[in-house]
Amino acid sequence: MITAIVMIHANADRIPETAQAIAELPGVTEVYSCAGDVDLIAMVRVREHDELADVIAGGLSRVPGVVDTSTHIAFRSYSAGDTDAAFAVGLD
Repeated sequence: MITAIVMIHANADRIPETAQAIAELPGVTEVYSCAGDVDLIAMVRVREHDELADVIAGGLSRVPGVVDTSTHIAFRSYSAGDTDAAFAVGLD
């Protein structure tokens, strides 16, 4: 599974509608509204790299209210559970 984190600048008066439209796109698993440098953050998960173009350039970037995007591809995922499991090896 390929995970992309998409930072989205949106029209301030359309953030809720824009977020909902993005959340309904195939491949988008979550959309967060946030404070800071961007208005929305979308998590995109696809099986093939080619699908990223369809979801992001072909879909997300065309949603009314989206002004600009910046996409970051995840190489590896870390979580507290993964870290705990790694340090617990051999303790059983």
